[in-house]
Amino acid sequence: MASEKIAILGTGSWGTTLAILCSRQGLNVSLWARTADEAAALNARRENVDFLPGIPFPLTLHVTYDLDDATRDAQIVLIVVPSQTFRSNVQALRPFVSTNPVVVSATKGIEMGTLQRMSEILCAELPQVPPEQIAVLSGPNIAREIAAGLPASTVIAAVDEHAARIVQERLMSPAFRVYTQGDVVGVELAGALKNVIAIGAGVADGFNVGENAKATLLTRGLAEMTRLGVALGANPITFAGLAGIGDLICTCHSRHSRNHTVGERLAQGQKLDEILHGMKMVAEGITTTKAAHQLAVRHQVEMPLVEQMHAVLFEGKSPRQAIGDLMLRGAKTEFWGVMQGSGG
Repeated sequence: MASEKIAILGTGSWGTTLAILCSRQGLNVSLWARTADEAAALNARRENVDFLPGIPFPLTLHVTYDLDDATRDAQIVLIVVPSQTFRSNVQALRPFVSTNPVVVSATKGIEMGTLQRMSEILCAELPQVPPEQIAVLSGPNIAREIAAGLPASTVIAAVDEHAARIVQERLMSPAFRVYTQGDVVGVELAGALKNVIAIGAGVADGFNVGENAKATLLTRGLAEMTRLGVALGANPITFAGLAGIGDLICTCHSRHSRNHTVGERLAQGQKLDEILHGMKMVAEGITTTKAAHQLAVRHQVEMPLVEQMHAVLFEGKSPRQAIGDLMLRGAKTEFWGVMQGSGG
């Protein structure tokens, strides 16, 4: 296994964590950085002081600015960049990827404008890669905890089970369990949509509305995620798994969650521009709120939490008023829009 190579594009906290994780497995890892200066600094310091300070790089982790060098002979290419720059990064990657590797998105988001998932972008921009060799990785994955060796798990989804198992076998370790499944649509949407609910959870915590309200928000948020997922062809059971409720619980409670932090600051009265100005890393839930709102309108799916978060983030609505309006909605049966025969 030591001779096998994995290429990872993206030096944020999650990309760096995956690079460290794979290197600890004895794999030859090339981590691609955006600039030559960044690559040189990471190689010299042997740690990512911006996003994972104090976590040393294993010996088999090499950082490079050269995409050809990063991807040459790689069995797996993992792409871990923000959703809104995902397409441009994949376009830059295109000349250097053959038909051989499994190409994996570990990005949780939806592209604005096209409203495409990351796997759809991969299929469009890497026509030489067979669709069955494209996969997605998602789950309750707080990067710093995993980099520190704390136990965690994730899901790798691909339409071809063999491709999913290749990634599973390379990433699996005593402290990191990897499960496989075939619902690419559901796993991707779950990973993206839970970030919207996490912003709402941050608002709820910022106002100290209590555990009852927090549990209600998470549960009804999961119902919204599932409704949209079903409308887009996902298996509803996926949202009850690690990529759905697992990631939702994790992100809505973690002090490391950027999206939860955005919600808390909104509750404190800060404006979105002010919040964004003080953040190092991307809070994917902000753009995902826009995309989810557009998808809900396009597919006529009722998503009241998404609607209220959109109003708070982009229409100037008071977060406290949004909570009030959610509580005053008309009565419903619990599983309306999710299960046939449930009413709604």
